[in-house]
Amino acid sequence: MSIAPTADFARPGVLPWTLGNRVVVALNDGHLVATLGLVQGIPADEAGRLQEEGFRDAVAPRITVNAFLILGGDKPVLVDAGMGSGGPETLGHLPEALAACGVAPEDVGTVLVTHLHSDHIGGLIARDGAVAFPNAEVVIPEAEAAYWLAEGAEARAPEGARAGFRRAHALVAAYGDRIRRAGEGEVLPGIEAILAPGHTPGHTAYRVQSGDRSLLIWGDVVHLPAIQLPRPEVGLTFDVDREVAAATRKRILDQVAAERSLVAGMHLEFPALGYVRRTGAGFAWVPEQWSAAS
Repeated sequence: MSIAPTADFARPGVLPWTLGNRVVVALNDGHLVATLGLVQGIPADEAGRLQEEGFRDAVAPRITVNAFLILGGDKPVLVDAGMGSGGPETLGHLPEALAACGVAPEDVGTVLVTHLHSDHIGGLIARDGAVAFPNAEVVIPEAEAAYWLAEGAEARAPEGARAGFRRAHALVAAYGDRIRRAGEGEVLPGIEAILAPGHTPGHTAYRVQSGDRSLLIWGDVVHLPAIQLPRPEVGLTFDVDREVAAATRKRILDQVAAERSLVAGMHLEFPALGYVRRTGAGFAWVPEQWSAAS
């Protein structure tokens, strides 16, 4: 008996994980089809070889885009909001993923932003320009706000980068007094902000602690795992400061490998929870083992 694939098999990318007394749900927003021309700090042929050795496409690599839902507090907390309606059709699927969890946009109490790139904040604004999460407080890292929202920053930026500054200002205008700027340290009970600069000046990771378990949601520390884990010095053209980003990546990879910490990332391949181990001069990814009990 053969079963032909149909649309009925399609499901939003959603997977829940138990973390102490909380549940963290990986939500897949989709993926971006990229090129290895984005990769910096390594010859193109070597980048392609690493992709192929990782059983990944060396011609049109996919960059996964995830967000994470944290349940178990007073209200649901969302970490990043995906691309929204402003990107390619392969992105913007976070609303479907949230609906599959039984979470309506008005249920979300807080959105924690790792940084202000479009694939992380685009989903905060609905297609009609209204706020996508009408009851949510939006937490933006202080150093990130200082970079994107500084007076005259857009005018000083190269023409091709100015849209990002306009998008940041539009987000703040839309949410008004429900924007909170936060530095490092506890931003919500059991959730700590950790500055991880380089990709952007205020790029921030969030550590979720529940009981004796913790999870580091590291944002954009890694975009292409098959390349940047074995070669952490490699950056992407998206990085505002590639050298600082590489130093941050090496520091965090060293730390989580030594501590055997559970980590998650916005561009790790779904469901994007696991561990990092050292291998030679680089690192490798070890997926967390999931079971129905999780």
